Amino acid sequence: MTDVPDISVEWYRDVVDFADATPAPVHWFALHFTGGALVLLGLLLVLAAGPKLLRPDVRGRALALAAPVAVVLAYAASEGIKSLVAEDRPCRSPADLVILAGHCPSVGDWSFPSNHATIAGALAAATLLLHRRLGLFVAAPLALLAAISRTFVGVHYPHDVAAGLLIGAVVATVVTPLAARPLAEALRWRVRRSTRPLTRPTARP
Repeated sequence: MTDVPDISVEWYRDVVDFADATPAPVHWFALHFTGGALVLLGLLLVLAAGPKLLRPDVRGRALALAAPVAVVLAYAASEGIKSLVAEDRPCRSPADLVILAGHCPSVGDWSFPSNHATIAGALAAATLLLHRRLGLFVAAPLALLAAISRTFVGVHYPHDVAAGLLIGAVVATVVTPLAARPLAEALRWRVRRSTRPLTRPTARP
């Protein structure tokens, strides 16, 4: 088990205390938003990728196909780091804190980095690569709020979600264009093959 930075512990306690003092409707919204935000980010990625898939631009179509692969790889990276770091959840500490999540994830479901934040960061970065305005002004703020909500409900330290956002964004930004290259070549080969004229056998005299 790894040591947790003192400043992250202090910020966690401040956020959880603040969350506990908010009205009941805020509690309800936070509990549903922390998971629902990923669904919204996924829909934004589909919205950004859809037009790319319908256009004849091979590179754009390849990027749209590679983006989900990058998100999955970001999640896999997060899971691998979790197993290596093995940081316990903050909600399992003996501190007298009330968490909005209601229950703490089981032992072995480690805290660093946050999977939710990693996926959110990857989805936002992938959306940004496909549609700059949608990614910058909608997906990125939504991913940030999704990450913050994980600390707000009490299941992650602030550094967990910050690392998750960074991991997701970096993996998606790097992997998406790299994976798009062979996909683009495969698409171009398919186009050349489909447009190749059929040769007719010559008639025998």
